[in-house]
Amino acid sequence: MEIVFLGTGAGIPAKERNVTSIALQLLEERGATWLFDCGEATQHQILHTSIKPRRIEKIFITHLHGDHIFGLPGLLGSRSFQGGESTLTIYGPKGIKDFISISLKVSSTHLRYPLQIEEVEEGIVFEDSQFIVETKLLEHGIPSYGYRIVEKDLPGALQVEKLLAEGIPPGPLYAKLKLGEEVILPGGKKIVGKDYIGPSQKGRVVTILGDTRICENSRVLADEADLLIHEATFNYNESKLAFEYYHSTSLQAAEVAKDANVKKLLLTHISSRYQGEDCFSLVENARTIFTETEIASDFNTYSITR
Repeated sequence: MEIVFLGTGAGIPAKERNVTSIALQLLEERGATWLFDCGEATQHQILHTSIKPRRIEKIFITHLHGDHIFGLPGLLGSRSFQGGESTLTIYGPKGIKDFISISLKVSSTHLRYPLQIEEVEEGIVFEDSQFIVETKLLEHGIPSYGYRIVEKDLPGALQVEKLLAEGIPPGPLYAKLKLGEEVILPGGKKIVGKDYIGPSQKGRVVTILGDTRICENSRVLADEADLLIHEATFNYNESKLAFEYYHSTSLQAAEVAKDANVKKLLLTHISSRYQGEDCFSLVENARTIFTETEIASDFNTYSITR
């Protein structure tokens, strides 16, 4: 599980930062990539990474401001040209379906793969045997959502050394024991799989928030997360401006991380007013509240280990 930042800027592209898009690489887990937001030129940013558009399985949109969605039509079309055939599902606030449908229709863009569009409300928006994705409404000028991605706990490993110590050699029995089944050994002894399986591995939790003022739902979504990605459009001394524009300061992002007891905080959605070394003050101030803070830059990657 790895995060790749494709764009870390706010509002408009800057020389050092493109507008928002974040890739969650789940190559080992499911051979797929999930995108969170798709600002203008996201597909250009992808060209500088190892991400394969045909492997993009899901796109989660936080809100419908242009710097978070204007890259969608181009990326969807390019995915067809680049051999994408599997179903792509897009999740986003009400209105995302109209935006995509009209864009594709007016541009006469034909997709060679099934496209599903789910307009979300608060609650669980996706669940399968591996992951649960939950969303809650944040505080922004228009409906903006945060996403909590929870990996389900993994079953424990088969304790092979214990089996060998008891004289049970490798073979078909191991597969049944791994499933927790009861098996009878050649000598008639009965054993149960659960007695030979180690403790389960706790799944990882990643929280990716859309644009927002500091709010309680941010803390709820981030609770005990391994990684929190929070916007930091403004510096600590511009909290009034952040409130007026429905955004957060880096210090406020750190407060959320501390209150939610997360393991790591990554700051993104950085205003173009902060260039070069000016960005360091954002993270330095945040670290006065929450030490495990870093500021993201375009093409940064972060692994999330168990």
